[in-house]
Amino acid sequence: MRSQGQVRFIRVSSRLQKRVAAGVVGVALAWVLSIAGMAFWQWHQAPDNAALLKRQAKVETAENRVAAYRKGVGDVAQDLARRQDFIEKMVQAHLGELPKDQRAGETVSNSQSEAAQTVHKISAAIPEAAGLAQMEARQLAFVESLTRYADRKANEDAGRMRRMGINPDVMLAAVGRSEIRGEAMGGPLLPLFTGRDGGLDPRFARLGASLARMSALQLGLSRLPQVLPANLSFLSSGFGYRLDPFTRSGSFHPGLDFRGPIGAPIFAAAPGRITFAARKAGYGNCVEITHADGLITRYAHMSAFRARLGQSVGAGQMIGAIGSTGRSTGPHLHFEVRVHDRAINPRPFLEAIAHVSEENRANPTAND
Repeated sequence: MRSQGQVRFIRVSSRLQKRVAAGVVGVALAWVLSIAGMAFWQWHQAPDNAALLKRQAKVETAENRVAAYRKGVGDVAQDLARRQDFIEKMVQAHLGELPKDQRAGETVSNSQSEAAQTVHKISAAIPEAAGLAQMEARQLAFVESLTRYADRKANEDAGRMRRMGINPDVMLAAVGRSEIRGEAMGGPLLPLFTGRDGGLDPRFARLGASLARMSALQLGLSRLPQVLPANLSFLSSGFGYRLDPFTRSGSFHPGLDFRGPIGAPIFAAAPGRITFAARKAGYGNCVEITHADGLITRYAHMSAFRARLGQSVGAGQMIGAIGSTGRSTGPHLHFEVRVHDRAINPRPFLEAIAHVSEENRANPTAND
């Protein structure tokens, strides 16, 4: 080294050189080993990192799905509420307001209190399902109201039958026999509501039974006389014992007599089939209509026939004209109602018809 005209020499021994070289090699080796170690660690941890990332992605997806389902539950509840609104309005338009009160003696369950408690518990435990719980409670209340309506209608019809002298249980059995025989029966198979476990909800089972009873009694009533065969204002002789107009002695009169001019129309009192249309001893020109389950109506003393043997007729259809044929003192219609060939008093049937007519006149839109 030259410094200010002077030359100086530094001598590095071979031993020092070896130490310096060894240090440089050591540092280089340590750096290489650290780089290799980091690379190996990253390679070893790569699968775990990938799995962790996948798990994080799944958790994110599940949370999104849960949020979507929670929102979907609310949408489903709103859809069900709109449908239930439509059903209730449609039923109300056809049947009127359904009864919500429970009368003494009625056996229809009332689950309002129980349903309210259930809604409260579900709303606290699963807030998202509160709408569905409220919808279920509303549906059950509707089913119970509809069951009460069917029971009350059936009881009204049973009362009408009793006033006519007919046992409603006998009528129900007769309708049941008709269904077993398959008389004019059919339609799609509609099984009753079943729960998630495959069992039958007792409230829906009760509704089905009540609707079936109401339908059977209505069907039974439709088979009974429901139209006046002639003008009720001119009733000239009643049912039961009386003085015979020919012998002036006591006799049994098995029907009602409607006085009227010759040629006045005679109508079928109920739908059925003409099973007799000819002269009958004592009755003159006579028509008999067989209805169902042993019920027959008889129309006598006609001046003319307006129906033929074997013809099916509807209630109110003209079947003949008033006359004075047979054992008669003047033009009139002799009308009988027979059940299994036993004469019963037609007056309760006719009074029920007159009562219904008065109700219809008082409420002209009731049957629109």
